[in-house]
Amino acid sequence: MAAVASNSRISIPSLETPRLAHFLAIGLIAGAIIALQIAVMRVFAVGSWSHFGSLVVSLAMLGFSLSSVVIFAGKDWFDRHWQGAATSALLLIGPLAVGSNLVAQTVPFNAIFLVSDPAQKWRLLANFLLYLLPFLAGAFFLGIVFLKSRTAFGRVYFADLTGSGLAGLVVLVSMYVFAPETIIVVPLLLWAIGSILWFTAFGAWRSVVAGAVVAALSIAGYLALPGLLGIPDIAVSQYKGVAYARNFPDGKRIYRSISPFGDLQVYASSYMHFAPGLSDNAAFGMPEVPANTYVGMYRDGDGPEGIMRNLAAAEQVYFRYLPMHYPYVIKSNSKTFVVQFGGGISTQTALNAGSTSVTVAESNPMVLKAFHDTALKDVTGDILADPRVKVIDYDGRLFLANTAERYDVVDLSLADSVGLSNPGGFAISEKYAYTHEAMLSYFRALADGGVLSVTLWNKEEPPKSVLKLYTTIAQAAKAFDPAGAQNDIFAVSSYLSTTTVLFKRGGFSADEITRLRDYTRSMSWEELYYPGMAFDGSKSRQLLDDYRASIFGSGQDATLSGPAANATAPADPTGPPANADCDPTAPADPTLDSCANATAAPATDVLPATALARLAWHSLLIGGWEKVADDYVFDTRSLSNDQPYFAAYVKTADLAKTLDRLDLFQDDWGYLLLWATLGIACITAASLVLLPMIFGWRIVFSRSRGKLGTILYFACLGVGYIMVEVGLISRFTVALANPTVSASVLISSMLVFSGLGSLFAERIFDRANVLLPAVLASIGVLLLVYGLYLSPVLDWIGSYPYSMRLLFCFLLVSPPAFLMGMPMATAMTWLARLEKEHLFVWAWGINGCFSVIGSAAVPIVATSFGLGAVLQWAAIAYVIAIPAFFAVLRPPKTQPARLVAA
Repeated sequence: MAAVASNSRISIPSLETPRLAHFLAIGLIAGAIIALQIAVMRVFAVGSWSHFGSLVVSLAMLGFSLSSVVIFAGKDWFDRHWQGAATSALLLIGPLAVGSNLVAQTVPFNAIFLVSDPAQKWRLLANFLLYLLPFLAGAFFLGIVFLKSRTAFGRVYFADLTGSGLAGLVVLVSMYVFAPETIIVVPLLLWAIGSILWFTAFGAWRSVVAGAVVAALSIAGYLALPGLLGIPDIAVSQYKGVAYARNFPDGKRIYRSISPFGDLQVYASSYMHFAPGLSDNAAFGMPEVPANTYVGMYRDGDGPEGIMRNLAAAEQVYFRYLPMHYPYVIKSNSKTFVVQFGGGISTQTALNAGSTSVTVAESNPMVLKAFHDTALKDVTGDILADPRVKVIDYDGRLFLANTAERYDVVDLSLADSVGLSNPGGFAISEKYAYTHEAMLSYFRALADGGVLSVTLWNKEEPPKSVLKLYTTIAQAAKAFDPAGAQNDIFAVSSYLSTTTVLFKRGGFSADEITRLRDYTRSMSWEELYYPGMAFDGSKSRQLLDDYRASIFGSGQDATLSGPAANATAPADPTGPPANADCDPTAPADPTLDSCANATAAPATDVLPATALARLAWHSLLIGGWEKVADDYVFDTRSLSNDQPYFAAYVKTADLAKTLDRLDLFQDDWGYLLLWATLGIACITAASLVLLPMIFGWRIVFSRSRGKLGTILYFACLGVGYIMVEVGLISRFTVALANPTVSASVLISSMLVFSGLGSLFAERIFDRANVLLPAVLASIGVLLLVYGLYLSPVLDWIGSYPYSMRLLFCFLLVSPPAFLMGMPMATAMTWLARLEKEHLFVWAWGINGCFSVIGSAAVPIVATSFGLGAVLQWAAIAYVIAIPAFFAVLRPPKTQPARLVAA
């Protein structure tokens, strides 16, 4: 390929004075690299779990770091042969992107077996190394371009950032056209156009032809080779929900839509049984449980979210065996609000219970589009066309926070908690619908006597996510009603199925408690808390010790296999009702008054999980929760807008203890892998920083002053910038309600405005010693302000139409992003002016190395300390960069003649 370049007689020997065509080509190629990052993230999200895709950012930064080390070590060679090297790297980007993605599908990994199957570690490593290759080629090309355009770095950097940012928007729009299995076509097209334009700018016509041929073969190979070789377009993990649906003998996809909001698919099968929390008594109380009740909806392969078919009148008693029916035991003819429409089960339950109006919210427009499609209309009976149903086409949490309407029932049942029921529960994602702030919004939206009903999956033993939910609701209830919170809660659960918590504004009456308890017994569910419930805490200490011993003990000192003392067990589901008149299947009175005198035979033993839940509710509402939380084996902190995660259950102090028993933490693997990734990133970054010292120690130590300060400066920029970028992606999900859209908008905005900042930086180069410290200080202040006040601003933005939300979010990033584009361009330009050429290359690599560390650290900081802390840490990094910048300005030991004369 180098021969191609030389034979084409590229006419411009350097890039010190690039033309417009060069800038356009650089922007397109840099954009192709960003587009590839987003595309591979989509592949990971659909094939395995989305948080593995977020590590792609680290791979890209690692590519820049590795390339800088090689260019540093061979700077003189790259100076002489830059044309051939750049051409080779450029032509390799496309083939490597196609080849790495194709081969990666033949070595899928499953994180569940990372401990039990040693091969999985190598499969994971193989995936990362494969996907690193195209980023490495792209980094080599851009690194060589930066090397040869040192004096014009600010403008080249502007082209790089702006092109990358605009490409993010291109990818976002293209997701309406290209499915995840073909999305890599987008970066390939950008790369192809950029390559042809690059060679055209040099008049290298043979290279133009070569580039066009390589691009055509790459795109054709990407689209055709999987089918020809029998390799899946995307190897979907067998533990993704959609994999089960595809394996059913009669499984059939009846609907699909693609968009930035996800790959939404609906499957039908006679083997599909969703029934979230369905009482075991349904099998005894109903003449016949309805067959083929559900079809399954999957978003990026995760699910299913059950879509219930339109039941015949004789079958509709089925709804009363679902925990979503709870609020209607005490509320009739209610005005209901469903926070998340999801698969529509809560909406159907509300309509069946006699709600006079049901307002449903759904932030994903593709879900609403699906329910208007003929395929799902036939299943649901066109539920959205029911005159009692009103649709809100954005986040229900945000609607309730800004509305003056008041509701008798607010329902939040399972729609956003599918990931918590997945085998392994790997997805680490923001669950803003379940935060402390969200609960307060729900409480305020209740009419006097109104009921909030929250149902969540309860599939963990020992309990984890449900305890976070209980903590969140209890603390919100005490904040909303300090004097009466103990009377506002009624909580039940079904072992390894679901848990339901009711909050009643104004507290439950004695009659309502009786009716709810009777209904609970008739369903054979477990009572966890109700106002006035007796509690014996004499066994609490032993219970907490046993749970810790079951995880961190020797295996001989835990006694959790049997029931725990102190409760009332539910009635035998196979026996007759305690009250012969108590028939939960009766279609009459929805409050089940006939069960008012039902009693159950007392028992003294319950399962440990039930005893723990009762201990939690008692201590949360009556007192003593801090001690219980400290003693429990897992982290039970409440969710907030700052820490909206059902994740990070392992306490930081216990991390080291997990190493010899990792098989016990499969449902927290996502979090533990983040720590492993951070460790690997730190080791890799340290190695890449030290390698230039080994290969070029004489140059590094003999010719350059301010080396340590320069390292610190570019390290701070790398950590600070990436932490802002990745941290704000999670933040912006509050308003944009979708992580893919949030990532695309945030990355695009950050890069575009940073590019403009780098271009503007030319105006401060000559006074950089005065002006740049002020810029860095301003960045620090802005980030601290954003960390404190961004959440309410995003809540406000979230109440606007989606197009306005996109615009507001795009502009909201502009102030810090514009300023953040200046420090890199200014410092690199001064290294070039001072003729610190080796430090020029090394600095770029240091920035990339610490970007790897920063991107790996963000989810750990966010889950441990909060999203606000991410911005605070980034602010500290920029402030530390202020004194370090003066080391960049130190001249070399031998002052360049032209600077001395100046």
